[in-house]
Amino acid sequence: METNMSTVYNPKDMEEKIYSHWESQGYFKPEINPKGDPYTIVMPPPNITGQLHLGHAFDGTLQDILTRWKRMQGYAALWLPGTDHASIATEVKVVEKIRQEEDRTKEEIGREEFLNRAWDWATEYKGRITNQFKKLGASCDWSRERFTMDEGCSEAVKEAFVRLYDKGLIYRGSRIINWCPDCKTALSDAEVEYSEQQGHFWHIRYPIKDSDEYVIVATTRPETMLGDSGVAVNPEDQRYKHLVGKTVILPLVNREIPIVADDYVDMEFGTGVVKMTPAHDPNDFEVGLRHNLEQIRVMNDDASMNELAGKYEGLDRYEARKQIVEDLREFGLLEKIEGHDHNVGSCYRCDTTVEPIISSQWFVDMKPLAEPAIEAVKNKSTNFVPDRFSKIYFNWMENIKDWCISRQLWWGHRIPAYYCQDCGEVMVAKEKPTSCTKCQSHNIYQDEDVLDTWFSSALWPFSTLGWPNDTEDLKKHYPTNVLVTAYDIIFFWVARMIFSGIEQMGETPFKDVYIHGLIRDSQGRKMSKSLGNGINPLEVIKEYGADVLRFTIVTGNAPGNDIRWSDDKIIANRNFANKIWNASRFVMMNIHEDTFEQESLALENLENADKWIISRLNKITSEITDNMEKYEMGIAAQKLYDFIWNEFCDWYIELVKSRLYNKDGGNSKIAAQYTLAFVLKNALKLLHPFMPFITEEIYTHLVDEDTIMKAVWPVYNEKFNFQKEEEEIELVMDIIKSVRNIRAEMNVVPSKKAEILIVAKDQAIEQVILNGKGYIMSLANATDVRVLNKSQVPDNVASSVISGGEIFIPLADLIDKEKEIERLNKEKAYLEKEVDRVNKKLANEGFVKKAPQKIIDEEKAKKEKYETMLQNVIEMLNKYL
Repeated sequence: METNMSTVYNPKDMEEKIYSHWESQGYFKPEINPKGDPYTIVMPPPNITGQLHLGHAFDGTLQDILTRWKRMQGYAALWLPGTDHASIATEVKVVEKIRQEEDRTKEEIGREEFLNRAWDWATEYKGRITNQFKKLGASCDWSRERFTMDEGCSEAVKEAFVRLYDKGLIYRGSRIINWCPDCKTALSDAEVEYSEQQGHFWHIRYPIKDSDEYVIVATTRPETMLGDSGVAVNPEDQRYKHLVGKTVILPLVNREIPIVADDYVDMEFGTGVVKMTPAHDPNDFEVGLRHNLEQIRVMNDDASMNELAGKYEGLDRYEARKQIVEDLREFGLLEKIEGHDHNVGSCYRCDTTVEPIISSQWFVDMKPLAEPAIEAVKNKSTNFVPDRFSKIYFNWMENIKDWCISRQLWWGHRIPAYYCQDCGEVMVAKEKPTSCTKCQSHNIYQDEDVLDTWFSSALWPFSTLGWPNDTEDLKKHYPTNVLVTAYDIIFFWVARMIFSGIEQMGETPFKDVYIHGLIRDSQGRKMSKSLGNGINPLEVIKEYGADVLRFTIVTGNAPGNDIRWSDDKIIANRNFANKIWNASRFVMMNIHEDTFEQESLALENLENADKWIISRLNKITSEITDNMEKYEMGIAAQKLYDFIWNEFCDWYIELVKSRLYNKDGGNSKIAAQYTLAFVLKNALKLLHPFMPFITEEIYTHLVDEDTIMKAVWPVYNEKFNFQKEEEEIELVMDIIKSVRNIRAEMNVVPSKKAEILIVAKDQAIEQVILNGKGYIMSLANATDVRVLNKSQVPDNVASSVISGGEIFIPLADLIDKEKEIERLNKEKAYLEKEVDRVNKKLANEGFVKKAPQKIIDEEKAKKEKYETMLQNVIEMLNKYL
């Protein structure tokens, strides 16, 4: 044991040094437990678009807690790190950087040079993110670090694409997709964020050909009417049956378009007549296919109007809307305008309103992939924790549409599809064919588009382990044990990993999906740049240390729930770290190097206080392990905080100081020293996953071991279950707390000692009091402790009721009689309220019918206890009245 610990806890002096030692010794590798069963977590890869934020710190801390815990339990624990190339987001950043620094576009520098710049960006930010995770204390196996565009992951992407294509699950076709006019790329449904916006319904007259009649069409997007190729009504709508098969003259364009009958039309909505624009609306597209309607796209990729828009060509979509509405009004074709609130989709990256347009893209046929993935969660092959989040998963998967996977970008995995310029043959292959498979031409070029970022991310749990190669890591660590992620990417990422794992590996990629909430500010608002309420985790680490940050963002959190950031919690947990440090220094200054060698002698001479704290540690060990198994890390952290601060530091250390300071303490002193060391050592082990640095520093001073990371996780031991001693010491503690409360309420000066008189409920409690007399005298500042009969209690006493009896302190002239009456009246009011509450609960038929008998018995015991205490308080009051 080393006793040269610094007098002050300063994380800056130790964290970097400790982390370097861990990494250099290979402690993060699963091979440190070569005989252990695998336990694997793959890190949700952060985007290489900036530095880590508080959400990353939260997510990473939870994963590290689980990994460190399982490592101590003897598992071959692997936390596999990595980063995501984030196709759209990164391309936007790199384009902006080039524009700001060189005033050039990506087209001006060319694809090859642009990709060089993007790789430079990736290298810089990958390194930055890795270093930030290291500062957090992440025990990742960095030798296995992956990137979604590294050589291995790229091979996996090509392999998956070709396999799906060969099975007919990937196809190229013209369909309605979500198009971002700013990013100029297709988006999947999951990449569109919807919000309710104020808009309008424009009611437009469509004249019937060769007739004075017209139908009224209501639309929220008048600019798309230029691409109308039909009008639809419901076949059962009596108002319009006579018009089916006729044609209308499309206003402003003067093109004849048919009136068709289709069940899609809701007779009760609007006018019951719907304009059909198959190139600009997904529902119209489907109706158009059924009725062979022409697909007329009237917008360019930047959402300006194209040559098919006639005189509106070149106008922005919103400017075109204004002019079209004015022209309709001028020609007497605008019936009316109504206010209308509706959901509008925006690009998840740039917030630009997306445009549904027809486009030739690559798609994944989702229904055959979704069905087994739905079943896997239903049959619990994969569990959502908490289970309520499976509803989000099912809702998305059961209503899934084909996934548009092509993106009109340069940064990303280029689609492995090749085209013959001579005959138009499409060839899908992992490598570029040397010649056309149809006409043998060598004039072949690769598809210009890249794949959706989530296509490669969907393969992450197995591509990172070496798939499609049959590697040892893949054999040992797939499927992984748990995915830790926030609820906002369940359908973005979690669902895609599940169906991809089943499709490519034959089984789900993880047993559990632990869903955590988001970190919000102290007012409950989401953290954002616009609000200026973000917290930089690196700044917090710099000021308080990684342990304090980790403990703050975990403590008290329940699975799936959002948490609020609080500066008060940071300060409290810094104080907690100081408390642990100071208590540990005290322990090490008061024990000997041979303390653990005297185990047998110490255990034979344990006193009640020793047995109490050992028994409490034993129970806490069992409870915390159980909490960890249920992913209740926040609850486990809070229990550790309460045990270490309150029970070990504030109570046990104080209880045994007199034994430690007694030079002739003999075996009693040895037992106290051993208990201190034993409890501290095991409390540090329990705390290590949460606060790895401070526990490492203290532990390696306390015991002759190289690291706490290889220490064995504590387990419950029945021989340390001292229930009787627990109850006895807790009674002694209740007496001390009650005396302290009386003194505080009466403003008795701390130095003033007083005699403590106790009326015990029975002889057993009397004996406990006599056994604990020394503790009570020391910690309650007493001149004596006497057990009396009720009749022997003198007048003019301050009093308190405890579950085992009553406490009286003769305070003579120090106590104001009126104040004591006031205090007793308050206690009486409190007890009356508690008795009333319990009585109402027990009188509630619903509670009595539904509650377990154990709970009902507990409430009855409370009722009896409160009634007894109330009666005692009333008796004490009567003495003054």
